[in-house]
Amino acid sequence: MITTPITKDCLLFATADWDTPYWTNKQHTAHHLALMGYRVLYIESLGLRSPTANAKDLKRIWQRLKSGLRPPKQVEAGVWVLSPIAIPFKHHWTLIRIINQGLLRLCIKLFMQRHRFRKPMIWTYHPFMQSSIKNIQGGPLVYHCVDDLSAMPGIDAEKFNAEEQRLLPKCNAVFVTSQALKDKCQPFHAEIYYFPNVVDSDHFGLARKEGTLPADIASIPSPRIAYIGSLSDFKVDFELIHSVAICRPQWSFVLIGDAQEESNSPWVAKLRTHPNVHFLGHKTYNQLPIYLRGIDVGTLPTLINDYTKSMFPMKYFEYLAAGVPVASTLLDFTRQHGAGLKVAGSTEEFIAAINEQLQRGKLTSEEAVAFVGENTWFARLKKMLAIVEASQ
Repeated sequence: MITTPITKDCLLFATADWDTPYWTNKQHTAHHLALMGYRVLYIESLGLRSPTANAKDLKRIWQRLKSGLRPPKQVEAGVWVLSPIAIPFKHHWTLIRIINQGLLRLCIKLFMQRHRFRKPMIWTYHPFMQSSIKNIQGGPLVYHCVDDLSAMPGIDAEKFNAEEQRLLPKCNAVFVTSQALKDKCQPFHAEIYYFPNVVDSDHFGLARKEGTLPADIASIPSPRIAYIGSLSDFKVDFELIHSVAICRPQWSFVLIGDAQEESNSPWVAKLRTHPNVHFLGHKTYNQLPIYLRGIDVGTLPTLINDYTKSMFPMKYFEYLAAGVPVASTLLDFTRQHGAGLKVAGSTEEFIAAINEQLQRGKLTSEEAVAFVGENTWFARLKKMLAIVEASQ
């Protein structure tokens, strides 16, 4: 079979804004595609759920309205960000959907004309983009399914699943990050490829090099047990952290995350009263390896629910690349991955898992490299692109 090479242009439909406090696989994919010679239009989501009247949602709407009035902004070599201007409410109304998708389609076409994008590869993280590419001459269509978004609070699960089932048969390639997501997509596409999330191993490997620690973490007594990421009570089991902190007052718990991501969990307020729990706030992506240098055990204290059970936390390989052993709750990914990992299903088991990792100590550089293996951005994207090209 004769195939044509993949164009070096890409439309990437994301579910995260480009400048979120912590990069997700959407930003990393765009960034690394650009490093591989692609020109990428990173299209921020129109919104998968209806916004509420809280301050965070209203601020995001105002920022989106301001950015949506401007043309796509180039944020780095080879990457432009399009913040779609849209009517932010009543997404489920057919007329509102038609207007929003029409506006987005027009913005994409104008950008493609201006920058001479030709038959771009379309790489999407959600199914609500199908009307946006109508009558656009595109290349291969890729669905990169990294979360069960239908299980998120505020999402119309029935509508999401219907759109996803409509998208899947059209795709040239479908990639998932967990077995649960593969099982969900399998009935609607002939071949689903399971690839877990990956890591920028060189970046997080900086944590294994000697160097001084930032003052705020250097002042915290060791051993230091860390969680890094979104401080959301939908994802994080703060009650578990609270219980472990009480049982092991000699351990220091370090929580690194944006305070704006905190919800109204009463357990967060209780954690703030404990002298051995330390909230260090948001740290930039470039700062994370420096902080991980001072961590003894990295944790994934994830609540188990319909959304999180299919997650493959990016922090797993980031911890390993930094030389930090990991303790996790019983997420599905732990059935296939065990390198540098101890798994726990109760408070007592979580304490035991952390203790075992403290006893074994930090990973050697040889262990870190071996445990990460080929789970790096460049290695993974090369495999994905080879599959996409063969699918044409």
